[in-house]
Amino acid sequence: MISSDQRLARFLVAVMFVALGIALGSDASGQGVERTIPRPLAHHPGNIFLEGESVRISLPKRGVWQLLDADNQVVKSVGVNDTLVELGPLPVGFYRLKNEDYPDWVSLGVIASLKMPTPQTSPIALDVAMSWFYPEDRMADVASLCALVGVNWVRDRLSWAEVEPQRGEFKTRTRYDAAAEIQSAAGLKVLQVYHASPKWANPETKRFPIDLRDCYRFLKGVAARWKGKVLAYEPWNEADIEVFGGHTGAEMASLQKAAYWAIKSVSPDTIVCWNVFATSNAAHLEDIAANDVLPYCDTFNFHHYRPLEDYPSLYESFRQIAGPRPLWVTECALPLRWSGDPQKQELSDEDLFEQARRLVKVFACSLHEGTRATFYFLLPHYVEGPTQFGIIRRDLTPRPAYVSLAAVGRLLADARPCGKLGDRELSGYLFRAEPDGEPRLVLVLWSKEPRTIDLPVKPVALYDYLGRRIEKVAEDLVVTSTPIFAVFHKDSLDRFDFVKAPQAKPVPVDGPCPVVLQTLWPSNRIELRQSAYRVKREQNNLKFPVFIYNFGPSAAEGTIRVTVPPGWAAEFIDKCRLAAGERTEQSLELALPTSGWTGVAVIRIEGDFGTLGRSVLSFRLISD
Repeated sequence: MISSDQRLARFLVAVMFVALGIALGSDASGQGVERTIPRPLAHHPGNIFLEGESVRISLPKRGVWQLLDADNQVVKSVGVNDTLVELGPLPVGFYRLKNEDYPDWVSLGVIASLKMPTPQTSPIALDVAMSWFYPEDRMADVASLCALVGVNWVRDRLSWAEVEPQRGEFKTRTRYDAAAEIQSAAGLKVLQVYHASPKWANPETKRFPIDLRDCYRFLKGVAARWKGKVLAYEPWNEADIEVFGGHTGAEMASLQKAAYWAIKSVSPDTIVCWNVFATSNAAHLEDIAANDVLPYCDTFNFHHYRPLEDYPSLYESFRQIAGPRPLWVTECALPLRWSGDPQKQELSDEDLFEQARRLVKVFACSLHEGTRATFYFLLPHYVEGPTQFGIIRRDLTPRPAYVSLAAVGRLLADARPCGKLGDRELSGYLFRAEPDGEPRLVLVLWSKEPRTIDLPVKPVALYDYLGRRIEKVAEDLVVTSTPIFAVFHKDSLDRFDFVKAPQAKPVPVDGPCPVVLQTLWPSNRIELRQSAYRVKREQNNLKFPVFIYNFGPSAAEGTIRVTVPPGWAAEFIDKCRLAAGERTEQSLELALPTSGWTGVAVIRIEGDFGTLGRSVLSFRLISD
């Protein structure tokens, strides 16, 4: 006999799954944001102009200034009698103004105007960290800089403790509200992330909250508050490394499940991303897979700062776990070290342009591996030790990499990978994309050593890494380590010899279960390399808590089964009933082999809650 509570639960879950259709079956592109073709703000923040506009900027002193292009060639010399200088229209490119009596240079960028609004499904994205780097009065300027280069998604940063300083007490207005409103108004899709608990949720703030209901209530609150403005959330940043808590895969899985139900309960269209990986540790990936996390994330997210040649194996390791979930890389770069004046923290002249070249390569190689969003790290001036990540300076003016991002955003708009050229001596990546609003085939191409190649078909257009048009278009092409974009008619693909791009793994994904299981261990008993909890070698019996939550709208009732390695024994409850929102603590007792054990032992708890689904907690133990 089915109780009235069970009937209500079945109905509400069925309704929720209908609402979740976009998340469970879409490409996780997020809700549409209203977009037009962006135009620069009247005061041209960052000295960014569109091709054809007259360039008019302020300079720090009078005198004679030389305007230099990206090839360090003098374009013109100008005498400045006041702080404003008129340079007239300039071609697409990166420029610097220098004065022999001034210890720094002033930069400006000229980029091509977008011919269409940035596609809602374009994979070109950028980590901006708007809330943490810019005061509210500069946010509109920075959002404009992002929109002009064809960025689809931007990533922000959030402090949980700042928004909810006491349990249940949310501040009415914060910098995060301003950032969400301003970026959304600029036509940008916002991904939000956080990486610390308030002290009231866990005194060890870099660790997850002790009670997952705290995470649930927080994310439910902000998802409702920023609905339609923040379109995606990563429930934690890089939880798999020590600096952000050093959590096991099992812990990451339990948090993910609570976060999923929190966000979807108030905003079914909002994307719930996997709480993003910093590493590709095999033990963490195995732990995650064992915890059946795919029903609880719409995208599978990770970070990397690895060499380009590592991308195929790195991305494949995540594809094996992600199955049909779209891959999102929400931080990536090949960063360089600053040099010279420690106050400026500026890249050398050579590395300024190397950063721009690398940005193009990072996007090409990442998109080839099948990501549906690649977020370059980072827009603002930002250093970690000797490394400079930012593509703009403190005053918002560009480094060359900002101009190369404009080339990527325009020429790889809505890019979908086709494959890689068969010539192993070349790095050549083919995409179907919409450069300047036209469906085309785009080849991003470079070579370690200079060489001349014969293209199978003549390009429609050629552009360099800064988006400057290359006037000589021919079927024979000189290729160097500096990437170029070759644009072809959309039906040219069959003329190329290429290896198809990697594909997602088409594995089935069950529905999510509102019942979530969690185990808590002291952080000093975690062995991160094995994604496991350390057990003293001489222990023959273990007893520790397992928490069971019901994040559904009504009561849940089911059976529980524990699976342990051969030679082990377990005692645990075999039935469970929870009211909506309830958390219960149960003890799991394990009897270990008297003869001892080695390696990693996997303990699996599985709950069958009928129509509500199946709940899994798998965790790993390792002997000291």
